[in-house]
Amino acid sequence: LPTFMIFKDQQVISTVEGADTRKLSNVVKKLAAEADPDGSGGFGEAAKADSGWSGIPMPKGYEDVTDQVDIRGLDLLNSDSNFGDARILFNASKPSALASGKNKEEPDESEVKKDWVESDTDEQLMLFIPFQSTLKVHTLQITSLQPEGTGRDDDDVPMRPKTIHIYLNRAHVLGFEEADDVSATQTVTLKPRDWDDATGTAKVELRFVKFQKVSSLVLFVVNGDGEGEKVKIDRVRIVGEKGQKRELGKLEKIGDEPGE
Repeated sequence: LPTFMIFKDQQVISTVEGADTRKLSNVVKKLAAEADPDGSGGFGEAAKADSGWSGIPMPKGYEDVTDQVDIRGLDLLNSDSNFGDARILFNASKPSALASGKNKEEPDESEVKKDWVESDTDEQLMLFIPFQSTLKVHTLQITSLQPEGTGRDDDDVPMRPKTIHIYLNRAHVLGFEEADDVSATQTVTLKPRDWDDATGTAKVELRFVKFQKVSSLVLFVVNGDGEGEKVKIDRVRIVGEKGQKRELGKLEKIGDEPGE
């Protein structure tokens, strides 16, 4: 007879004997409610629920759905550890480079937190973005503010992203070599005129018909716009429509089809 034991702090807090899906489901739902009292969904940690800062206006009929990003599931390859990690890209705050209303100098080395991402060994970045619900994604907003007056060598001044491959509904981040063998759902080439002069934000319009049921995105920054060796991204915003949240505690029998 199968027995399911639920542990908390190394102590058994619940036991279910037999393959009783109703009892198991009730136990899981109870645990989910205890772990997720604010109803955020129970799948990792969401981005802040408020809309926060946005570099350019939202397209008519769509909203900022960045709060559906599963922050704990983010993965970022080839990022320089001296700067922010993937989480900072989805922070609701205004980038520090815009704090004075214009692009300002890069923070002094004495400042511990740098609220942007830079690539490390070369100009490429690979970002995995999982969501807590199934989305319809209409547009991406990417902010990349160029530092001025920092005294950095020309080769060390980070560039804005230029070519971006976008992959849909991958289970995990792609390796750089792996990405060469996988066809992108869409490829975008950003031009200098695409970047807003005031906020350093570019609107990446997606082929909406292909992004109707989105559970995750992978953004592969292939190169930067310039002759440098690094790419810099300050913020990423996801624009579209919220869909159905993934249910926690719903158990389904495999092979439970009509006639079986």
